[in-house]
Amino acid sequence: MHVLRSLRLGVAALGVAASPLAAQQLPVSDPVLARIWTLGMDSSRAMDWLQTLSDSIGPRLNGAPGHRAGNAWLVQQYGALDITARNEQYGTWRSWKRGVSHLDLVAPRVRSLEAMMLAWSPGTKGVVEAVPVIVPALADSAAFAAWLPEAKGKFVLISEPQPTCRPDSAYKQFALPATWDKLQKERAAARTAWEKRITATGYTARTLPVALEKAGAKGVLTSLWSAGWGVDKIFNARTEQVPTFDVSCEDYGLVYRLTEKHQSPRLRMTAEASFESAEQPVYNTIAEIPGKKSDEFVMMSAHFDSWDGSSGTTDNGTGTVVMMEALRILKQVLPNPTRTIRVGHWGGEEQGLNGSHAYVEDHPDLITGLQALFNQDNGTGRIVNMSASGYVDAGAKLADWISRLPADFTRGLTLGLPGAPAGGGSDHSSFVCAGAPGFSLGALGWEYGAYTWHTNRDTYDKAVADEIKHNAVMTAMLVYLASEDPERVGRTKREMGPGAWPVCTKSARTAAQSTR
Repeated sequence: MHVLRSLRLGVAALGVAASPLAAQQLPVSDPVLARIWTLGMDSSRAMDWLQTLSDSIGPRLNGAPGHRAGNAWLVQQYGALDITARNEQYGTWRSWKRGVSHLDLVAPRVRSLEAMMLAWSPGTKGVVEAVPVIVPALADSAAFAAWLPEAKGKFVLISEPQPTCRPDSAYKQFALPATWDKLQKERAAARTAWEKRITATGYTARTLPVALEKAGAKGVLTSLWSAGWGVDKIFNARTEQVPTFDVSCEDYGLVYRLTEKHQSPRLRMTAEASFESAEQPVYNTIAEIPGKKSDEFVMMSAHFDSWDGSSGTTDNGTGTVVMMEALRILKQVLPNPTRTIRVGHWGGEEQGLNGSHAYVEDHPDLITGLQALFNQDNGTGRIVNMSASGYVDAGAKLADWISRLPADFTRGLTLGLPGAPAGGGSDHSSFVCAGAPGFSLGALGWEYGAYTWHTNRDTYDKAVADEIKHNAVMTAMLVYLASEDPERVGRTKREMGPGAWPVCTKSARTAAQSTR
């Protein structure tokens, strides 16, 4: 703790700049760092790229046409910068294309519901109307098996309703203490009761939808509220024959109450979706600037795939354009680096880091020669924390590189030494488990977890341009320093006890191999 505190004070003391303008005027002894700053702040391409990626290409669901279009776009953009890039196939995946979908309440009144078909959901054959029914609270799986025929011809609600769709933050700010305490108890009780209800069916949240469609249900309705205003998590369907829709917290509660109180609700659904007949190729996009030492590498990376409930902007379009912009800058300031500088735009991260795991498996030479990998995958916020990932000797190198950055990039930055190895979560862990120095560039939250991570609100407008420019410049500076450092980063692992260092998971190269 004392070492970390001293490091933070030493880094913060490097400059007195309090604003980007002041930092631009700050004397920098290294002319390359100064040039990186100027290019990143005065001629950034990041937001233009992000707008095209978010609004025009849109979400990059693994294996879907949008992902392949995005891969091609990446290669095209790098080519325009005279940077070598390629799409490297690592496997195949189910290719699903979303069409127009709609869910409406048609009785006892008319309302178009805020609802979204989940990824890889089957569509309908035309318009389907049916009444909703709630998974019942029964004693055991035998009782549920006896009830299952009741699901035939109906839309089945399988998620708990929320006591309120008003976020807890509002209750904390405005409610009387007794009201806030009551709400907490209600939420906890409702969650426990629903978990008990699902367990009693003899199925899990994953297997229950399949049982319902086999019983003849017309569709499955879920609601995975993200605890913020108007925001839901959007993942994938488990059904193979009938549609699965996520319904907003408010509209799910409406349908649930109408059903529970026997007020004769009726729903109308239209869902268009298509699958290609066979699994389609999936790719990592790799770009690089060759170095004098062709067997040594510095990498930047970010996953390129996304869920398709929205535009995939902060998860992880922002990380994508940070790495694109950093490489654009480096191509101009460091056209002949000492070590090869390589960018990995990974596929299949959302299904278990499959793209980066596969890359590690397929490129043992890179793992042997890797100086450092910098990965960014946590939204639009500026970088405020890093860790040595459990490598005892890496901390000194990270501290040295960070100490050379202008103060605007180090003020408030926390560096964990030696830290702990990442066991998952994002793609740097694919390198750490293989014994290579992979580091995560941790960002400020900007309400990422509640509002944009895997949600229906992850759109271009949520990106913060100043933060993204900051991150691209900082990444380019770190990569430059790592590339030109005459010494290699050490790989001594901290003592963590038997079996504590993460073991690499074999990549799923096909959808059939996936356990998610």
